[in-house]
Amino acid sequence: MIVAFSVAPSGGTSSDSVHDAVAAAVRIVRDSGLPNRTSSMFTEIEGEWDEVMEVVKRATLAVAEHGTRVSLVLKADYRPGHTGELDGKIERLEAALDAQGEG
Repeated sequence: MIVAFSVAPSGGTSSDSVHDAVAAAVRIVRDSGLPNRTSSMFTEIEGEWDEVMEVVKRATLAVAEHGTRVSLVLKADYRPGHTGELDGKIERLEAALDAQGEG
């Protein structure tokens, strides 16, 4: 399963930094040992349902320490029996783009 999620605090003081809260969440994801990548808008993580959701929960709770509310946006691709899709999907997309460029 691949989960793409974004988590951010709200309701803190004006001196609270969103990037510090996001860094706390990303640190939890990276320390999980699961395949992951972070972009400007989302963090993606790949693994089994329970282990991925546990990391998302821990990341959300870490962000909660930076505000009185937390916004969590989550999108999941549940495909039993498939692993390595975090990179596999990108590789197939790049191959399709390369093939289109040759025509």
